[in-house]
Amino acid sequence: MTERRAILSGSTFEDQIGYARAVIDGDWVHVSGTTGFDYATMTISDDVVEQAEQCLRNIESALAEAGCTFADVVRVRYLLPDRDDFEPCWPVLRRCFGEVRPAATMLVCGLADPRMKIEIEVYARRRTPALGAEPSAH
Repeated sequence: MTERRAILSGSTFEDQIGYARAVIDGDWVHVSGTTGFDYATMTISDDVVEQAEQCLRNIESALAEAGCTFADVVRVRYLLPDRDDFEPCWPVLRRCFGEVRPAATMLVCGLADPRMKIEIEVYARRRTPALGAEPSAH
């Protein structure tokens, strides 16, 4: 039977809305759209680059709990209300994904809270299959 497990970060949003920071489904790890809130204090910077850095720390924590790193990320989506905020984040994003080169999409859209300037969602594939999972054919 395929392993399915929710990973929670402690964000109040997860409880209020009813979702998990990430879900492990076999060897796939689906990380929810993650914003720049520091979940320990539920505070957020006004600076988009600092928000991007915090998004990535939050994602890195969820990936680690799932047994992954940024090297396992195969897909990333960037969501921003202001397209002009994307380019200043590129150096931060390149530090995590420059060697990995996941498939990526950037969307301009509204986010749930006007303080949020960027949201990042990733999909990763664990290199070691989950216990009891059949190896996938390549």
